[in-house]
Amino acid sequence: MFDKLFEAQQKAEEAKKRLDAIMVSADAQNGAVKITATASKTIKTIEIDEKFIEENGKEGLEEVLVIAINKVLAQAENVSQAEMAAVTNQMLGGMGDLGSLFGKK
Repeated sequence: MFDKLFEAQQKAEEAKKRLDAIMVSADAQNGAVKITATASKTIKTIEIDEKFIEENGKEGLEEVLVIAINKVLAQAENVSQAEMAAVTNQMLGGMGDLGSLFGKK
């Protein structure tokens, strides 16, 4: 049983490393603001078109930043969920027939 727990912990750590290495990006206002983040939800870069700032000012920039950040974080969450689901399926697949523990077969 401890072997399975250790294996599960290792797989979770490997998944976290993969999420740290996967990059996702999003933009808003036709590319005026571009955000890149890891799938583990760390913002890595923000690119802002200077012309957009000149034309829209601080408030316009703040609104577009919120949109772009929320988009990139949603993408990161989707990748993270997919990766964790795959890890969970791998772990449960190695645990045998758990349904029999609950009277189901």
